[in-house]
Amino acid sequence: MTGSLTLPMLGLILFCVLAETVREVCFKQAASDSPVLATLTKPLTWLGIAFWAIELLAWTAVLASVPLTIAFPLMALSYVATAAAGAFVFKENINLRHATGVFLVTAGVACVGATGL
Repeated sequence: MTGSLTLPMLGLILFCVLAETVREVCFKQAASDSPVLATLTKPLTWLGIAFWAIELLAWTAVLASVPLTIAFPLMALSYVATAAAGAFVFKENINLRHATGVFLVTAGVACVGATGL
């Protein structure tokens, strides 16, 4: 594949990161204090599934034009975004070791992103 990371494709990857983060927040909120089968009846579960489907379509468009060696590592930003969402939305604790890991993932993503531009 001879494709490269263009600004529109970077935007689409960042949309995929956001969609994945929103999906996980929806699933976490829907699963809180509920039996597994009861979770299936919650609107947030289905909103998460909708984000999953939308992300699938966007990710397929990304993979059609961006090398996997660039696109997939950039999706690691979802780890950063999901950890931040957990801290802000659910008041989950992020200790120094966790924050260091998130920083290292972000640094690695920056290196990959700079390679693809």
